[in-house]
Amino acid sequence: MDYKPIKKVISGNYAAAYAAKHARVEVVAAYPITPQTSIIEKISEFIANGEVENLQYVPVESEHSAMAACIGASATGARAFTATSAQGLALMHEMLHWASGARLPIVMVDVNRAMAPPWSVWDDQTDSLAQRDTGWMQFYAENNQEVYDGVLMAFKVAETVNLPAMIVESAFILSHTYDVVEMIPQELVDEFLPPRKPLYTLTDFDNPIAVGALGTPADYYEFRYKIEKAMEEAREVIHKVGREFGEKFGRDYSQMIELYRTEDAEFVFMGLGSLMGTVKQAVDVLRSEGYKVGAAKVRWFRPFPKEELYELAKHVEGIAVLDRNFSFGQEGILFNEAKGALYNTDAKPIMKNYIVGLGGRDFTVSDVRKIAENMKKIIESRKLDREIEWYHLKR
Repeated sequence: MDYKPIKKVISGNYAAAYAAKHARVEVVAAYPITPQTSIIEKISEFIANGEVENLQYVPVESEHSAMAACIGASATGARAFTATSAQGLALMHEMLHWASGARLPIVMVDVNRAMAPPWSVWDDQTDSLAQRDTGWMQFYAENNQEVYDGVLMAFKVAETVNLPAMIVESAFILSHTYDVVEMIPQELVDEFLPPRKPLYTLTDFDNPIAVGALGTPADYYEFRYKIEKAMEEAREVIHKVGREFGEKFGRDYSQMIELYRTEDAEFVFMGLGSLMGTVKQAVDVLRSEGYKVGAAKVRWFRPFPKEELYELAKHVEGIAVLDRNFSFGQEGILFNEAKGALYNTDAKPIMKNYIVGLGGRDFTVSDVRKIAENMKKIIESRKLDREIEWYHLKR
């Protein structure tokens, strides 16, 4: 589509706020928490300046209440949005299950922040990944543009399969760093994302319903089965919506894993979110030095892109999985998921887990080079010396 984008130099948080505005969100409920607060501050500014119509902001006393308010709003048929970080997301945990169990297409931006203690306001993916079993879809943004695009696509996917969706961005690396974001004119967003048309609402008084009523064991089982069926359906919807977004606006998201220079790669680096920008830069440097390496950025963590991972794994000798998170007593969460997806398949690449950047610790091109050197030795010897490597642990 030939259109003139609206270019603004904005932070990742402001990109999220503008996307919510352009999605014509009708209800926003949130509680302030660093580094998320400026998302909701910007939305409140839109309201105060009269820049939005039919948008109700609900001030609440906690993140638990914020999600409860979004659940109520979504159950009436409204398009609902919120944002949070770390401890706030943890406080929402009970209500996240409620939102998915009630099949409500709420969209939330989580600004990844390390979980306390010790207290931290910097980047770490554990807060969002700890919610992987709540029935929420999860999209990880590499840059501010993907935050904006991700919110718009998330609403369309969520309202198609009736499941909530989480857009995840990095604390400060994206949330407070400014970059050029190409925004879409409102009339074109309206064509891509028309008003929500829910199947059932609490406000349809001619067809009264109850939401979240008591269910028997047999009924409960069926509800859970249908949530999983919807999550499986979401894979094809994600491909379709991502392809449509690319055709209309020139940025293709049809693949759940974005591949970079993997055509002839001996091994690849795989990870989530903003750290993959550093990895892509490192891949270019390493390629100039003779390394046959590539990058595999996992865009959607839920539903997990197991089929795309399988296709990649069949054609490489090794996968270095980079986790800015850790599941104590096991390993990095993405690594664990990737191993599970490839178990009992004929794809047998060497896989090694590298824990990087916890709590916002720097992750650089130099670190990626060290990982590449380590992977090269492992592949050459075809022997795994250690499964998990903690970089800079004794700095």
